Amino acid sequence: MFEFEELFLIAYKKERAMSRRLSKLTSLSAHAALTQTLEKSAGTQTLTELVSARRRERAATEQSRHRREQERAAERAARRVRPAVRDAAAWHAWFDGSAHPNPGKIGIGCVLESPDGDVVKISARAGHGDSCEAEYLALIAVLEAAVSRKPAPAKLVIHGDSQVVIEDVLRDEASSAPALSTYAAQARGLIAQLADVRLQWIPRARNAAADALSQHAVHSESHLDTHEDTQDRSRTSTTGVSPNVSLNA
Repeated sequence: MFEFEELFLIAYKKERAMSRRLSKLTSLSAHAALTQTLEKSAGTQTLTELVSARRRERAATEQSRHRREQERAAERAARRVRPAVRDAAAWHAWFDGSAHPNPGKIGIGCVLESPDGDVVKISARAGHGDSCEAEYLALIAVLEAAVSRKPAPAKLVIHGDSQVVIEDVLRDEASSAPALSTYAAQARGLIAQLADVRLQWIPRARNAAADALSQHAVHSESHLDTHEDTQDRSRTSTTGVSPNVSLNA
């Protein structure tokens, strides 16, 4: 049913070794031995179902590898570019999302800072999903936090280290990645409620605060972590929210 090259491509290293041993010990051809080995690995599945699952697995691995290469290339480019002067009149936000494992439990972390130094920090568990979903949920959370301000920020600069999510939300609706379209629509709807929003990619090293909040959320025993700390010139509140609960609630 399947060509040898196709089966060899989706077989794990251990399965390839087992099939070679089987071929040496029996009169089976390399093709037949590999087919038999994979049928055994399939268990209650059919060989067709196993091959389809392995194809999806390889595609996801390749997509993740490509995403990491893009982010590393962007980080290298960013190190060669002089950092832009911060707009002192604007609100600034940072977002990050983590999935452990990937896909797995999602933690989101966000920081929203006003021009006069008021800071809102968000650290929350947000259900299950992959790293792209985690990043999108973090972006949505910080946008909801901005929209809920009274008055809402007149100008907002949002910083994030996920080039994939930033580029996706900036595309037109028809060009968005299908798997992320629901998140993209929600983010765009929130952006439309604000007067002036700019999304800016930054290297992971410059997104440490949001990353720490997302890591704390995903590894925390509790879904909620709330406290408020008043310092000399800034008011800082850290808020955890239950999964799928709007921050505007």
